[in-house]
Amino acid sequence: MLELTAQPLTAEAFAPFGDVIDRRDADGFPINGGRTQRYHDLARIETLGEGARPLISLFVSQPVTLPLTLDFLERHPLGSQAFMPLHGERFVVVVAPPGEAVDPARVRAFVTDGRQGVNYRAGTWHAIHSVLDVEGEFLVVDRGGAGDNCNEFPLAMRVSLP
Repeated sequence: MLELTAQPLTAEAFAPFGDVIDRRDADGFPINGGRTQRYHDLARIETLGEGARPLISLFVSQPVTLPLTLDFLERHPLGSQAFMPLHGERFVVVVAPPGEAVDPARVRAFVTDGRQGVNYRAGTWHAIHSVLDVEGEFLVVDRGGAGDNCNEFPLAMRVSLP
């Protein structure tokens, strides 16, 4: 079984897998007569293949217990997938680089601080959604349309926090 310790999520550490969505590290600009600060283009949304379209969904997830035991990673080869907590929920992120198979030596685990979201690039292997502490509500942006856009790779893992 692969043993992982989730490290704090940073944009630099997560860059090989996608984008960290966090306005605290972004430049904003005023809109709406100066009443709103817009933090623009925080993640690259990918929708690949004929008839693809972006979807916006809400996920409500039950909290996991630690250490977190996982049996597989999944990937979406035809589009990115973004998760943004709506109420400050922390969650565990487990990822591996794109490819036909998962190299256990390249699997990484992160934990968000509750104000960060993630955007997995198309093809990035990742664990199922794993919210900590309390039920979580998340805004999810991903790909809709025809095509096989979910593959699974079996891999036994256990994730703990430092």
